[in-house]
Amino acid sequence: MLHQSLLSPEDNKFHQGNGDDGKHYWLTPPALYAELNARFSFSFDPCPYPKPVNFDGLTCEWGASNYVNPPFGSIIHQGKKKGPTAWARKAIEEYQKGKRVVLVYPIDKWVLMLLGAGAKVENLGDVRWHATEDGSQGKGTGRHIAMFVLDPASSAQLESA
Repeated sequence: MLHQSLLSPEDNKFHQGNGDDGKHYWLTPPALYAELNARFSFSFDPCPYPKPVNFDGLTCEWGASNYVNPPFGSIIHQGKKKGPTAWARKAIEEYQKGKRVVLVYPIDKWVLMLLGAGAKVENLGDVRWHATEDGSQGKGTGRHIAMFVLDPASSAQLESA
């Protein structure tokens, strides 16, 4: 069975709609966009709707202040399957050029809760966990593991500085 990103649009679940309502593309609510735009003064949208013919937000030059609401699923781009990592890489590239990037993407609420509580995040890489049955090392998940640290000592040091 082919991954949905390799299927033709009529067979791709992202083009078939979301349940009974048949809707499958979703735009930022106008009130939320207005609130963010008032705060960040956007000059460019690398994920516009409708997308102009031959427009490519992953390869074009972005503006000085960018609002990025990328596809939430994978897409085929230049013959390869690409997802949120491609958009994050491009956002970082544009940021390193001195541009503002506001990228919105769904994540689990618990991540936001930990960040809101002051957690520091570190990347542990693709951990090769060990089996409980025999202690043998696994092959890794192919995904990087985030470590969230809530440390009262760190908070006290920041407050006293």
